[in-house]
Order: sequence, then structure tokens, then C-alpha cells
Amino acid sequence: MTDASARLDPARVIADIDRRIFGGFVEHLGRHIYDGIFEPGHPSADADGFRGDVVDLVKELGVSTIRYPGGNFVSGYRWEDGIGPVDGRPRRLDLAWHATETNQVGLHEFQDWLDKVGSDLMLAVNLGTRGTEEALDLLEYANTSVETTRTRERAANGRETPFAVKMWCLGNEMDGPWQLGHRNADDYGKLASRTAKGMRQLDPSIQLVVCGSSSRTMPTFGAWEREVLEHTFDDVDFISCHAYYEEKDGDAQEFLASGVDMALFIESVVATADHVAAVKKSDKRIMISFDEWNVWYLSRFKDEEETYRPDEWPIAPRQLEDQYHALDAVVFGDLLITLLQHADRVRSASLAQLVNVIAPIMTEPGGPAWRQTTFHPFSLTSRLARGRAVRLPVVSATFESERFGTVPALNAVATIDDAGASVFVANRSTTDAASLRLDLTPLVAALGRDLTVVESHLLHEDDLYAANTLADPERVGVRPLDGVEVEASVLAADLPPVSWTAIRLA
Repeated sequence: MTDASARLDPARVIADIDRRIFGGFVEHLGRHIYDGIFEPGHPSADADGFRGDVVDLVKELGVSTIRYPGGNFVSGYRWEDGIGPVDGRPRRLDLAWHATETNQVGLHEFQDWLDKVGSDLMLAVNLGTRGTEEALDLLEYANTSVETTRTRERAANGRETPFAVKMWCLGNEMDGPWQLGHRNADDYGKLASRTAKGMRQLDPSIQLVVCGSSSRTMPTFGAWEREVLEHTFDDVDFISCHAYYEEKDGDAQEFLASGVDMALFIESVVATADHVAAVKKSDKRIMISFDEWNVWYLSRFKDEEETYRPDEWPIAPRQLEDQYHALDAVVFGDLLITLLQHADRVRSASLAQLVNVIAPIMTEPGGPAWRQTTFHPFSLTSRLARGRAVRLPVVSATFESERFGTVPALNAVATIDDAGASVFVANRSTTDAASLRLDLTPLVAALGRDLTVVESHLLHEDDLYAANTLADPERVGVRPLDGVEVEASVLAADLPPVSWTAIRLA
């Protein structure tokens, strides 16, 4: 057991929390749509074919805004394929994921599903194989109330009122050579600027996200952001970040430092965006949409790719169905802490993805749906993180990371609202428990009343690789943290190694 201490001072406010930081991502990929959210023959399916058990789990997850329909998929997608009578929609080959897309679910159906789960739509436009004109057509169809050919078409397809989509992504991962229509930063920046200007002429109220780098390891990282923003700075509100993490070579301790990488990514992009602002002598601040993040075992995906047969284009194949264990969930919870620590600039984020595909929710065709280990930190943080994010630096033991040097064993953030506070802590150490003493005196003084622990949640397993499966769907969960208490305005909590904890004070 090592000692750790912190002081929860409400004066250390980072920013008000934008609920869009608890967003998700749904792509036409693998069994995400078909056999995931949409399975007409399932016992729980409603009249629209959507699985009721999945709707319930997504609502429990607490997802705010959902990015759709991709992802790599969007760079070859014709949005018109997903509207009109279902039996007349074309079947297309999806080059991104080497599958057949039936287009049974499109814009209208997906919005119906969002209405069921209580989430908002965030749409991506295809700037891979298409361009400005097609983006304007989609925006007119989705958001315009004036009678036009497009809006008459929308009404004929069952929706008189506009979809009123607020956030729009200008393509996806256009820095990646794997992307259909991949461009260099200069060409993409010009296209994104032209498209953004046109979209704002049509609907000035929208918010636009320009593509940043697909990861911090991309050879063009930094230079890409600078050049793209030099073209689009006045046209957009957000630049995107994408990052995925996995345990490599069985090194759990190095994996537990993933949050450090995410923080460096965010801070580097902020610095680049603010440099462009300085050059332009502007006080505008570009925000970050971290609209793809998760634990993803990309090495397994590369093995899957090698099994593709060029003459086979399956419908909804099992792809990217990572099974998450307890260690993954702790890293995942730490990434959520990192996003909240940067809530002043990360104003939107999308967990990639939601169902079956590198997802917190899994389903079996005709069978049950269940929570993966990563479900728990997301659902709890979404529910408990309210009001304002507050810095919570912790004095703790450290460990040595090959990539990042000396890393604090404990990482934490707090949120404060009128009723109390929530505290989120990850113990990244693989060996040592930590005895945390958290001084609440400044918060108690600010609120004018004492605080007590009203709920606590611990995610920890002695077996780091314990997982929830079809055969044992509740093997890993959360439980109350034993012994946590507040005495004389000091919260005391013992945190086991490789653990994630959430505590609500009121």
C-alpha cells in the first residue's frame, strides 16, 4: 500500500461539461447495424425491427450524440441509397470493410432509433468519393424547412419536419492512405473549406468538424493539423482526434499509461490550433471533437484482414468483435478521466463503437445482449459527471514507462454541481494498492455544508483478463468500494492496483 493525497478545490475549474463528451459512434460495419441494433426477427424487436434489449442498454449507457454513418464507410457512401422505400434500395459493395451493404437502415431509420434511445444525431458527409454538391444535397434534405424538391422528397419518405442535425463531420480520416479518396492536407483543406462555406450558406446554425489526424503516430501528424486549419480556420468549429489503444507484448504496465498518450495528443492539437489562430491574429478557439476513441486490438484486425477472400462480400460478417477484459476497462476508464481533464477544449467525443464492433455492448443473433467490461466506466461517468470539471492533481507513487518516462500511479478528475461532487480515479499501478486521502475542505466551505459518500463504484479484478462472455455475461462488473468514508472533511479510500473508481459525494 502506498500513500496518495489530493485536495478538491472548486476554484480549479477546467470548464463546464459539454454533454457531447459522452457521445458514441455507429458505423455500417460488421454486425453493428444488422444483428446489432437492427434484427427484425429477434424476440425483443419492435415494429421497426430494432432490438429492445439493445435500446435499453444504450439508454443505460447514457450516450448523448451519436456520429453516423462512419467512419471509413462514409467515404464510399451514397446517402441517397438509404432513403425511400426499403424494398427499392440498392445493394452496394462496401470497399472500406469488404462487405455487402443492403441499405435496409438509412437516415430515417437511424433517426427513429435515436429517438428511441434518446440520443442526438451527428452526421458525416462523404468527402472521399464525393464532394461539396452531395454534402449540400444531404444538408438541404436533412435540415431545410423551405419547400424544395429535396424537402418534398423527405416528406414523401415520412418526415415533414427537418432532422435539424447540429454537428456535421467534413469527411473521415482523410489523412489515411487506407481512406477512399485520401488526399494530402492541402487538397483536403481546400475541399473542406469550400464545402464548409457552402454548408454555412445553406444553414448558418450548424457546427462543423474538420478531419484531424487519424492518430498521433501518423507521419503527417501536426503538419496535417496546421495545414488543414490554415485553409479552414474561419469555416469550422472543431478539429477531430482519433486514437485507439491496446496492450502490446503482454506489457500491462505500459498499456496503463495510455491516458498519457491521449493527453499529449490533445495538448499537441490544441497548441497547433492556437498557433494558427495566432498567425491569423484571431481570438477564435478551435475545439476538439475526439470522435473516435477506444481500446481496439488492431493487431487482431490485421490478422482478420488476411482471411478476406476477394470473391466474397458477406452481409454483416463478424468483424472487430473484440472481447474486453478487466484491464481494458481500467485503461478505458482512465481515458474518460483524461477527456474530462481537457473539457475546456474537448467539447465532443465519440466512443467508437457501440454494439458488437469494438463495443461496450454485445449481442447474439436471436439471443441475449450483454455488457462488456468497458460498459461500466462509461455508463457511470456519463451519469455521475455533472456540472463543471475540476482539476484534481494527486500526489502519488509513480512508475517508469518506456515511452513516457515517469508516470503518476494515480490519475483523477472531479466534477462539481449544485448538489455535490463526483470523483473518478484510476490506479494505474500493476503492483501497489494506494491509500488515498482527499481533502474536501475547500469544497465543503464553498457549498456551505458537509459531504458524505452516497455511492461508490469499484472496477477491479484479481484476474486482469477476466471478461464478460455469452456464457458468463456478468463475470466482471462494479461493486461498492469497501471502507470509503468522509471524516473531518477528508475522504479516505483504499484503491487496489489496476482499478477504476467512481465516488459520488452529496
